[in-house]
Parts: sequence; C-alpha cells; structure tokens
Amino acid sequence: MTASAAPHNTIGTATGAHARPRPRWSAPPPVDESAVAALVHALSLPPLICRLLVARGYVAPEEAKRYLRPRLDQLHEPSAMLDLDRAVERLIRAVRGGETIMVHGDYDVDGICSTTIMVRALRELGATVVPFIPHRVTDGYDLSMAGVRAAIAAGAKVVVTCDCGTSAREPVGALCRAGIDVIVSDHHLPGGALPECLAVLNPKRDGCEYPDKNLAAVGIAFKLALAVTRAAGGNEAPVMAMLDLVALATIADIAPLRGENRVMVRYGLKMLAETRNFGLRALIRAAGMDGKTLNAGRVGFILAPRLNAVGRLGHALRGVELLMATSESEANGIARGLEELNRNRQEIDRATLADAREQLATIDLATTYGLVLAGEGWHPGVIGIVASRIVEETGRPAVLIALDADRHGKGSGRSIAAFDLHAALGSCAGHLVRFGGHRSAAGVTIERDHVAGFASAFNEVARALLTPEDLVPELRIDIELPLGEATGELEALLRHFEPFGIGNATPVLVSRGVRIASRPRVLKGDGLKVTLEQDGAAIDAIGWGMGWQAPSLGEGTMVDVAYRLERDDYRGEQTLQARLADIRR
Repeated sequence: MTASAAPHNTIGTATGAHARPRPRWSAPPPVDESAVAALVHALSLPPLICRLLVARGYVAPEEAKRYLRPRLDQLHEPSAMLDLDRAVERLIRAVRGGETIMVHGDYDVDGICSTTIMVRALRELGATVVPFIPHRVTDGYDLSMAGVRAAIAAGAKVVVTCDCGTSAREPVGALCRAGIDVIVSDHHLPGGALPECLAVLNPKRDGCEYPDKNLAAVGIAFKLALAVTRAAGGNEAPVMAMLDLVALATIADIAPLRGENRVMVRYGLKMLAETRNFGLRALIRAAGMDGKTLNAGRVGFILAPRLNAVGRLGHALRGVELLMATSESEANGIARGLEELNRNRQEIDRATLADAREQLATIDLATTYGLVLAGEGWHPGVIGIVASRIVEETGRPAVLIALDADRHGKGSGRSIAAFDLHAALGSCAGHLVRFGGHRSAAGVTIERDHVAGFASAFNEVARALLTPEDLVPELRIDIELPLGEATGELEALLRHFEPFGIGNATPVLVSRGVRIASRPRVLKGDGLKVTLEQDGAAIDAIGWGMGWQAPSLGEGTMVDVAYRLERDDYRGEQTLQARLADIRR
C-alpha cells in the first residue's frame, strides 16, 4: 500500500506485502429534511428509516412503497426484449414439430441455473431438450466448437445459449451453416459485432429497449421461459416456481439487486427457504443451512460456492443434474459429491493464493495500479476466486492467469468500483486471443509470450484512469447514531431494505466514542470478536479479516466503529450482532 493511499486515524496497519488497504469513510450527503418529514407522515415510519430511504433516492411515497414492498407485477413484459418474438415463435415450432433443442449453458451458477430453467420449462411443454455445458478445462469458455460438435451429434435443430454466445461469432456461424437455428440469451457486454443468427436476447445490445439492463443471464432465461410458456398456452406455475433458481443465480453472479433483480430475488429467497426442488434442498442440507434464514449474504457466500465448485473442478453438467433431480436420494448423492469438490476447491484456493502473494511481494505497488499475475499449474477453475482476494488485499484491479504446458493461458480478472475492467481489456486486446465479461469481472485467453506485454499494457491503462485515492476502498456510511439506538427493532425495520448486495448495500452504521468492553478474541479464519459498550448499552461485534488488530485493542480502548446490524443464528438461537466493517481509535 502506498503512503498516499493510507487512511488517517486508523488502528495500526496490516503487515506483509499483501496488507489490505484500510477503507476511507465517506459521510452521507445531506438529505432534504422536508422530504424526510413527508415520508414520515405518508408511511408512518421512524425518521431514521425515512432519512435512509431519501438518501437512496426514494423520495416520493409511492417510490418508497414500491421499494419496501416489491411485487411481481412490477416485472416488465418479456416482449419488450429485442428478438424475443422471433425466439418464442421458433421454439414453439420446435416443440410442436418434435425437433431436438439443445440448451448450451455456461459453467458457473448463473449458467447452470439458466440452463436448468430453460430445459425444465421446455420439457414441461413436451419438447425434446438436451442440456450441454462445456468442461472448463477441456472445452474452454463460452460457446465454442465443442458446443457445435455436441449440437450436431445430438441432432439438434435449435440451440439456445444461456449466459454465453454474445461474442461467439465463429461457433454461431458454424451452427448456422450446419442448418441449426441459434437463439443467444446472454447478459455479457458485446465486445464487437453480434453473431449473425435467428435471435440475440441481450438487454445490453444496441437497439434493445428492454428497460432493465442489469438482469443476470438467469433473468433473461426466466423471461424467455415465461414467454414461451404463455405463447404455447402452457401452465405458468412451474416457471414461476423456479424463482428460487433465479434468486440463487442472480446473487451468485453479483448482479445489481435493484429493479427487476430486487423483485425476483426477494420472492425467490422466500421460495428458496421452502423449495420443492430436490437438488436445492440437498444443497441447503449439505451446507448446514437447513432451518436457517436464507438471506442474500448466506446464499452468496455459502450456497453458491458449492454449486460453483462443480464447474470449477468437475463438470458443470453435474450441477444441472442436481437441480433436475427427481428424488431425494439422487439429489443427496450429487450434493455430497459437490461438498467434497468444494473442500478440494478451498485447498487449491489456499495454495494458489499463497503463490500469488509471493509474486505480489516482488511488485512495487506504488507504481503498479493494475495487477497481472501468472502461474504454472494454477487451476483455471479457482483463479477468479483468488483474483477477488488479491483485489481485496491490494485495492487494485487484478487479472490472474493459469499457464498450461501448451504455451496458452486462461485468465480471470476482478476489478474495483472505479475501474471498468471490460473496457480496459478492450484497450489491451492486441495482447489477447479473446476476452469477455463485465465491468467488474472478466475472462481472458492469452498466449504465454504475450503475458509480459499484457501486464505492462494493463498497468498503463490502470495508471491512466485511476488515482491513488481510487485504490483505497470507500466505506460509505449511511447512519451515525449512539450505540444504544442499534436495537433489535431497528434491525427488523432495516430488513425491509433486503435483499442486500451490489446496487443495494446493507446500511452501514457508525457509533463514535464506544468502549471495548471485553478482551478481544481472535477467531478461526482471522476473525476479531469484541463486546462494545456505550452509556450502558452493549452489543457483541465480529469482524472477519480483522484478527490482526486484536493486540492493539485492549479492554477499555475507546474507538469509533462502522458496522452492519444483523441477527446471528447460533445453535437455534438468534442474537443481535454488529458485523464490523472498520474500527478506529
């Protein structure tokens, strides 16, 4: 961390080459108090809650009500999506004509769930459907020639992609030349000209007037499945019942939880808790989440990685088989296998992160704003996870590249808020075989000889676009209040703002002049646990990744704390807890 990036008024700093930058606290801008008063009057809610609503842009009472009470009738009509009518007409013709349809997904949670939704919806209509997902190691990323060969071998007359295809011009062309109609359903940013095929369903494409551009691929697959079912006169209930899959994938893909995503995830989380899907139930049990509250955080950090593991270390088609299981015994067997894969994945993560940190120790972070790290023998299935850790620990966008013996490299990148990773890779395209993704996450394919040139070019782009301040994470404060006002009643009211995630962050509270009322404990995984006290009010607090601060936080230390208020489920008991975001003297 550069000296210019270090925040003031912090308790020490982490040590080592991979020290995590301390966040700068950002105070909320002043709100219109007359608008707050109007909401208090209209909604009969406490001023603090109404102030938070106004700060998030919900000023009019009707807007605030729509936010606090999302409804399915707020979803847009699928027909607003460009090319959707052509896709629906062709799929109905395939269903009625008995033609084979291949659904080609991607190997992450979004791709697995999207594929499952399309296959199940089409089979409900009586279609002959073959699911296909490429193998990450042998087939590569996106729709490739492996998918072309699979479609031809299956005798498919129609291919529907899920979470891929927007940049696959050559493979799509090969399918079309083979007499196969292609329907692309995807949400990745187009990197150039679109493939020429029957339909491209992607709200991000030029000319598409679909109102919500932030859908994950699973949202697009859901809309297509709903439109086909309606047009065929089928029963919508089985499609609506798959909102649990929509919620899982939308959260896992870190799609913004606003607009339609917020509505679908809010309903999907309720359904997930009582899901009838054998595979999801088995996944929940295997993760030890049975009977516990399933919020967006737990789905993203506990459930999703287990389903992701099969695409990272095994064959993601096994994930589709889990979600389409027709019995509890079948689902339990697959879920146990995924649990073992996830344990293996965690071990590989740790080894790869250790290697990456060794490379970081040789890099001057004062002059390096964009990181490219490459390693022999790194597993391409875990480098995305490790890239996320490197971003957290350095505050810099990072691309990790797994090099193989054939002079090729597969890379995965993650970014920070101030840096458009997809656009940056476009500026470095001359060094890459191909790339694709989003503003915050992307994948690349590169020749080994071009890695050094790419690293230099990527850093040049980062240095041109970023300032030292951009490299310090921003912690946006929502509310400042005495510790005694952080009550169970406030936590219950804040739950109406759920689901929390990108685009709808969990409110961050700040309490100043708080006393550490217990000897700090270091928990497994570098967690810090303390009791906070102020004017007779006390609350237990936990901060993951903060264990290194324990020696400087003796009992009686006076601190300012930034935290998120939550309920902790432990052995069937719920207790109020402060989840620490930062702590300062």
